[in-house]
Amino acid sequence: MSAKNGSIKLVAGNSNPALAQEIAAWLELPLTKASVRRFADMEIFVEIQENVRGSDVYIIQSTSFPTNDHLMELLIITDALRRASARRITAVIPYFGYARQDRKSGSRTPISAKLVANLITHAGADRVMTLDLHATQIQGFFDIPTDNLFASPVMVRDIKEKFDLTKVMVVSPDVGGVVRARGLAKRINTPLAIIDKRRERAGESEVMNVIGEVEGFTCILVDDIVDSGGTLVNAADALLANGAKDVYAYITHGVLSGGAAARIAGSKLKELVITDSIQPTEAVRNAGNIRTLPIGSLIAEAISRTASEESVSSLFD
Repeated sequence: MSAKNGSIKLVAGNSNPALAQEIAAWLELPLTKASVRRFADMEIFVEIQENVRGSDVYIIQSTSFPTNDHLMELLIITDALRRASARRITAVIPYFGYARQDRKSGSRTPISAKLVANLITHAGADRVMTLDLHATQIQGFFDIPTDNLFASPVMVRDIKEKFDLTKVMVVSPDVGGVVRARGLAKRINTPLAIIDKRRERAGESEVMNVIGEVEGFTCILVDDIVDSGGTLVNAADALLANGAKDVYAYITHGVLSGGAAARIAGSKLKELVITDSIQPTEAVRNAGNIRTLPIGSLIAEAISRTASEESVSSLFD
């Protein structure tokens, strides 16, 4: 395929090569030959090994762990493409690191998501495409067009295939995620419950109450990020204590840092379903109750529509 005003090129960083290959396969395009390597002192060096002059280039790079390394790769690839006279550069960032730092959380603290947006823009990106931003206002941190895609169509399809929807209840693990959970509940026409929790310190949460009658329902927890897994485990315990039949979780980004995979594996969660926006670690792949949904087709379709200057938002109508 080709863009409306030139050829399409796909360039992959090192954060998630499997997803990059998946997107390339859907688009029936080869990945552009590029070398992204490190010197002995771990400096990153990039060399684009094909002609990209006048091309519409898409860099596929999640800024996941190690976040700073993968962010620098993205910036340096962008600079290399700009200096190679690419016509348009789109940073495709399935998982946008630093998104949880979207506001001042206290005195003398940064808004790191805005800083990262500035870095990507000044490196030379013309457009950004990402998936399920932690806070939608981050789109406003960029002074370039920014498409925030949603994993909900992929999740809805999977839920409809797997569950009897008359016995399902969607649950938000906290008050802040109600809009996201309500949107999914509306798509599959199920009731909604909310976990009321109090977070004493970062990485820890205490479930206080379940708002809604969950007794006898199969509960599906919905959120954008699972990191330590503590919130999900506590929420599952609370729902089961209130009479829920089973508890599942559908989360877009499986950060799952530290011992999170083991924590989920040893919990009462029937299954945690994540997308492959972040390349799963060996611990995640070996966990018996963690399953990965592919999102390559969704991102590929968004890239195709962007290249041909068609509507992207209609993907989620």
